[in-house]
Amino acid sequence: MKIIIIDDEPLARGIIKEYLTSFASAQVVAECGDGFEGVKAIAQHQPDLIFLDIQMPKINGFEMLELLDHPPAVIFTTAFDEYAIKAFEAHAIDYLLKPFSQERFDKAINKWMNRKNVSLPESLQDEAASPESQNRVVVKKGQNIVVLPVYRIHYFEAFDDYVKIHATEGFYLKKKTMTYFEKTLDASQFVRVHRSYLLNVQELTRIEPMEKDNHVALLKNGTKVPLSQAGYSKLKSVLGI
Repeated sequence: MKIIIIDDEPLARGIIKEYLTSFASAQVVAECGDGFEGVKAIAQHQPDLIFLDIQMPKINGFEMLELLDHPPAVIFTTAFDEYAIKAFEAHAIDYLLKPFSQERFDKAINKWMNRKNVSLPESLQDEAASPESQNRVVVKKGQNIVVLPVYRIHYFEAFDDYVKIHATEGFYLKKKTMTYFEKTLDASQFVRVHRSYLLNVQELTRIEPMEKDNHVALLKNGTKVPLSQAGYSKLKSVLGI
């Protein structure tokens, strides 16, 4: 079984490697100190299982998983317990809270071996929002990974099975739902003004009336975003008018 360890602490990676010596079929094909390295290593080695820390530099473990089209099975290893429920709701194989014993580690491995055909589902993307998600969105543009601060985002638009993120420098596609961003982002900054649109109120210049009591929001860059009646009321409430 091909395994990748992704953790910014060398000591933590060393402990996992030591514990893995009890499993003759285990082969550690890569060690990574951050999520960017993890994405590259997973693409290169196509591991069966990854051990993944959550709090890491640059991007966290959940954000890293969002960048994978086909995530491998994952066992989380972390010193923080606040993400455990979300991880299990997303059907992660196990959640090892540091420091963990060899016995607890073996239990996690055996659980995975009994579920070898189970990989991490896409539902993790919506279940595992982290505190950083309010301030940034991690996206892919070609082969590049972009950490996009939310202040650069003008608005979100529903786009088939994706969300189109319109930003200062262009747009990005993210395999998420509008509901995810509505729940994750600061509600005083991003307002769901329409079934298909989530608007950054900092980009708003004015609200214009249309026919039959409809309205549109005019953004600083000239874009017109339609407002549903419910969205219009919600936007006025946030603006205090």
